[in-house]
Amino acid sequence: MGLAVLLAGLFLFPADKAHAGRSCEQAKASQALITKGMQLAERTAEALDATGAQVVLLARAGQDLRQYDLRYSHLGIAYKTDAGAWRVVHKLNQCGTATAAIYRQGLGKFFLDDLWRYEAAWMVPTPEVQTRLRAWLQAPTASVTRLDTPAYSIVSYAWGHRYQQSNQWAIETLAAAMEPATVYTREQAQAWLKFKGYEPTPLRLGPLTRLGGRVSAANVAFDDHPNDKRFSDRIETVTVDSVFAWLPRAGLAAPPVVLKL
Repeated sequence: MGLAVLLAGLFLFPADKAHAGRSCEQAKASQALITKGMQLAERTAEALDATGAQVVLLARAGQDLRQYDLRYSHLGIAYKTDAGAWRVVHKLNQCGTATAAIYRQGLGKFFLDDLWRYEAAWMVPTPEVQTRLRAWLQAPTASVTRLDTPAYSIVSYAWGHRYQQSNQWAIETLAAAMEPATVYTREQAQAWLKFKGYEPTPLRLGPLTRLGGRVSAANVAFDDHPNDKRFSDRIETVTVDSVFAWLPRAGLAAPPVVLKL
């Protein structure tokens, strides 16, 4: 897929303030940053084509999370259309608010703007997982939004239901795609994830961080976490890094592949 095609596709989407796993600062993107993001999208498309895969779990590094020993900030599910283009289905937070929605975008939009590192990472699921996910993603919108909870917290409890962050939506949707006849609720999806051995990341956050976050940012909440964990500063949430560690261990995908500019 050429850069010109990706650049043309960029303008098919209206400007928005939806973000996940990257900064919400309203700075105008420079031409250099746009070009670099599109170059990352082009190289990613070429690399994904070379895998022969139809579906991958795709991550970006939109924020500096090194203080939490995390490398990637946001996860989407990318699939190849019948026309040969890659599309990413993912959940994005409406910047500065406590809500989020599901988006279907091209790779150019996915890697646009203020990335912390110009790096892509993906995992290729097993053929069975790819088949089930692709059918789910190409079905009517009701499928990809079945388990969507609009109320958003960037640190939502991995086994909670009050809020839902982007990475959490991705793996709960994976559960629904794998067991469409039995997974209709988030509770059922999370039961499947537990059965398959998924383990969330325990973030160690001090009380000032917890209280400050709740007061200063609408998209940060801790009141869905069990009190025994919350007040011992053990915040268990879904991270890209934990998903990347879990999928190969569960026999659901190959190890992650990294591409850097």
